[in-house]
Amino acid sequence: MQIPFETLYDPKRDVEIILPSTLAQIYGRLDFPNHAGRSYVISNFVTTLDGVTTLGIKGYESGKYISGSNQHDRMLMGLLRAVADAVVIATGTLRVVPRGLWTAENVYPNFADEFRALRQMLKKPESPLNVIVTGSGNIDPSLPVFQSGRVPTLIVTTAEGSSKISKHSLPSSTRWVEATRQPRIAASELIDAVTKACGTPDPLLLIEGGPQLMSTLFAEHLLDEQFLTLAPQIAGRDDTSRRPGLVAGQVFAPESEIWGTLVGIKRVGEHLFLRYAFESKK
Repeated sequence: MQIPFETLYDPKRDVEIILPSTLAQIYGRLDFPNHAGRSYVISNFVTTLDGVTTLGIKGYESGKYISGSNQHDRMLMGLLRAVADAVVIATGTLRVVPRGLWTAENVYPNFADEFRALRQMLKKPESPLNVIVTGSGNIDPSLPVFQSGRVPTLIVTTAEGSSKISKHSLPSSTRWVEATRQPRIAASELIDAVTKACGTPDPLLLIEGGPQLMSTLFAEHLLDEQFLTLAPQIAGRDDTSRRPGLVAGQVFAPESEIWGTLVGIKRVGEHLFLRYAFESKK
């Protein structure tokens, strides 16, 4: 990758993360508001021009079919994982990428050395905590995310899920926490559990899926920032449950409108890389 992101709008914020020179030359400046003493929750998604986040067809569920396997989108995914303390996904995302590990070098190996150097500079562990959210506890314990041994994994579940997971043989690198005895996990319970597991009072938490999880974060006003890659594709829909947008399962407007503040625009070719901030109740 030689073509840098073109920065169109990038107002300075409180805390700049000093990137290794190669990453800085490609991406530019990366900064966040000061969030000392509390978690800061960001998410990263790619959508088509008509708002589709997954094609919902077997073999074509991955985000690469939305972005067109765009290398800058994957580099940004790696960069955000490299600065994150934890990467959070739901089991729907795990089904799409069953062999996945949610690390920077896994999504963009070309900059593996630079990502490792960045985490060292930030004094973070070798890999971010991989967090799997499952209410039912129905997991395949043989998957790499649970058995790799080198990537720490936390399963956040319910009382029902905990009883199922406890029957599996999992390595010490994988643990689980019962966040609630209710059938559904509230976003606040999830954020509290992940923050505690990170072992720092102000972790950077990266949400990578899926739309149902995003709806709970927005409903409880717990998302601070959205990174959104806009791919120049029209996918179309004949079934919104099969081809969801960024948020699914809840309705906000017009009764409970949620508006974002634009805090960044970058461009590479026909792809736009947007950042929106939201008011959080944390």
